[in-house]
Amino acid sequence: MRVSLSWLREHVDLPAGLDGDGLEKALVKVGLEVEELHDAGASVSGPLVVGRVESIEELQGLKKPIRYCLVDVGNEQPQGIICGARNFAEGDLVVVALPGAVLPGDFTISARKTYGRVSNGMICSGEELGVSDDHDGIIVLSPDSAKPGDEARPIVGLGDIVVEINVTPDRGYCFSVRGIARELSHSLGGAYRDPVAAVVPIEGDGSDAYPIEVLDSIACDRFTAVAVRGVDPAAPTPQWMKQRLATAGIRTISLPVDITNYVMIEMGQPMHAWDLGQLTGPLVVRRAEAGEKLTTLDGVNRVLDPEDIVIADGAGVVSLAAVMGGTTTEVSPATVDVLFEAAHWDPRSVARTIRRHKLPSEAGKRYERGVDPQITAAACARAAALLAEHGGGTVSTGVTDVYAVVPPASITMSVRRPSQLAGVEYAPERVLEILAMIGTQVVADGDRLTVTPPSWRHDLNDPADLAEEVLRLDGYDRIPSVLPIAPPGRGLTALQRRRRTIGRALADAGYVEALCWPFVGTPALDALRVPDGDPRREALLLRNPLSDEEPALRTTLLPPLFAALRRNLGRGLKDVALFEIGPVFLPAGPLPVFPAAGVDGPPSDEERAGIDANLPHQPWHVATVIAGEADPAGWWGGGRAADWADAVESARTVAAAAGVTLTVRAANYAPWHPGRCAALLVGDVVVGHAGELHPAVCADLDLPRRTVAMELDLDAVPLPGVSIAPRLSNFPTALIDVALVVDAATPAGEVEAALAEGAGPLLESVRLFDVYAGQQLGEGRKSLAYKLTFRAPDRTLTGEEALAARDAAVAVAADRLGAVLRGA
Repeated sequence: MRVSLSWLREHVDLPAGLDGDGLEKALVKVGLEVEELHDAGASVSGPLVVGRVESIEELQGLKKPIRYCLVDVGNEQPQGIICGARNFAEGDLVVVALPGAVLPGDFTISARKTYGRVSNGMICSGEELGVSDDHDGIIVLSPDSAKPGDEARPIVGLGDIVVEINVTPDRGYCFSVRGIARELSHSLGGAYRDPVAAVVPIEGDGSDAYPIEVLDSIACDRFTAVAVRGVDPAAPTPQWMKQRLATAGIRTISLPVDITNYVMIEMGQPMHAWDLGQLTGPLVVRRAEAGEKLTTLDGVNRVLDPEDIVIADGAGVVSLAAVMGGTTTEVSPATVDVLFEAAHWDPRSVARTIRRHKLPSEAGKRYERGVDPQITAAACARAAALLAEHGGGTVSTGVTDVYAVVPPASITMSVRRPSQLAGVEYAPERVLEILAMIGTQVVADGDRLTVTPPSWRHDLNDPADLAEEVLRLDGYDRIPSVLPIAPPGRGLTALQRRRRTIGRALADAGYVEALCWPFVGTPALDALRVPDGDPRREALLLRNPLSDEEPALRTTLLPPLFAALRRNLGRGLKDVALFEIGPVFLPAGPLPVFPAAGVDGPPSDEERAGIDANLPHQPWHVATVIAGEADPAGWWGGGRAADWADAVESARTVAAAAGVTLTVRAANYAPWHPGRCAALLVGDVVVGHAGELHPAVCADLDLPRRTVAMELDLDAVPLPGVSIAPRLSNFPTALIDVALVVDAATPAGEVEAALAEGAGPLLESVRLFDVYAGQQLGEGRKSLAYKLTFRAPDRTLTGEEALAARDAAVAVAADRLGAVLRGA
């Protein structure tokens, strides 16, 4: 929103010496963000005066039209000036830059000979002075606006300060001079004059200006129209209005259209001007019908959506309501009867229409942020009066006003609420003063206030909003910056400590942590071959997802982690090992709907219990994924590609950090390869799976073949009790290797467990170091070689003791699993 200081002064008493710096501070004080301050007078230096064209000589024999003009600039002799513009005539008042003036772009004016004549200055256009983008012709002033020799800067707006404000969505009323002037009166204490209150209402005779029917009162709860007849189509827009519109960044079109834009900037009420002669039948406000089309004023033929709000007459749709009018009823150079329309439209519908058609407009920008529904009649009266004054028309006595506005709801608030929120004491009298200042109606009942917001403040809906207004207008600078005292705590919980320990262990093992978005879509679960009926299919859908392709919260960590893996591989990495620790979201059936808690205080126990019941189960999982080589190649030898054992080993790393013992069994679980998938158990509970991904899954997700992954439910892993540090022995170990032949289907973990049970307390560790299968062993047999480490806590073991322990271990393995010593 761009506006000049002189325009603001018409509606609020400001200090006479207020400069740009003071204006910026005053606006920032009340929470308005100043984008830019522009001192228009600083862009032009030197003599800039008003001149009257006394004579015009058309120079002949040139490639383009050139005029030699004698211009009275208040001196004894008229100045001869060369000019190529054609939009002025003898007797017109123009703006003249005399020799010595410097225009924007460091363009210096000097007397020079051109086209065989001496030009003593330049007749200026708005673009050359930097006051508008209009370069079609020079500035022609109103005949009675000045006299030759007068200073031209104040007339064209170069003696003014222009401020540009970034209006936030909750402060839509500041998209107007009316709103900004009101905020300046709050900031500086000057008297405020509401432009709406200054409008003389039209004395209607009870008839309608034009028949109008509103079929959707939700989309349009007020529609006001006033007619002005007998307008002079050639009537120009006054220079002062052109200048103010140019300052606001709006180009001049025609007098009726310029008036609608002027009233929009002044009051904040967008308007539309119709050519009454082009309307056929009553105007009807409704939703568009499927297949309807409209050619908007930008010349684009648009296919309308059934959700679009439109205005139609007997011939069809004539306007995309609140956004842009149609070409069939626009005001043209032949228009003599004008119908002004001001309405109040549903902000949500307007916003959706703007985005649907990619059609932003100044009107739509205001409507989607909220417009005062009580000023439509005043806006129409103001526009009609301006057109009658400058266009010679007659204002009709009929006024159409369809009214279905719902009054704003009252808000109940404690008068102590601002003090509680800010930690600063605000006297009740000061709270009431500020609430009255912003236009609210307040009824006090002891400590409780019943506050009715003004019609232009759509952002005031809760006690917190009212408290914020008190803080803002009393001054944020009065709120001290005091750091709160940190309450005593117990540090990290056991679960938090475990998650951090696991993260460090995986990082030490060579994995890189990835923080992925917790969103998933059905295609990703399809690619993982998750079967129907699997709990991972029961995902919680988001009401407003960031992406339509991922509309649900994840039930497994793998899809986002695979996406991160694919992204890194696509950027040139070949060997990637990632892990993530985070929650998954598992709704147990439909979630109950609980009313939203208020913001006037902490939720009650009942509200808190309802909110907790409305949350899905959110267990924490850990997942790893590896692609490429687990051990890189180098001068030391060839590398080793990652396989299912690396995925299982990452699970063992997690289990060791969590302080639990993990059991591994063969399994068949999507998305893993049926023959290379392991179930991970703690006790008898399956807590996760690991292994090599199914080839079809790798193909669908565009991952390298034989990519391996692991996912484990940390919440299903019990917290260990108090850990007792092992007693360390100073005595040497006895190392014995044993190779056992078993059936090929026998899990190595079961053989290891049998050896550990049979060896007794002298066994310190058992480690599988070789697996062999060949013809020497027979069909369906394999050899598992283990290294057994024995140590006694109080003595050096003898060879006989170590061999006896080994034999006991082998005996248990033989009895339980049919194991046979290799070579025996």
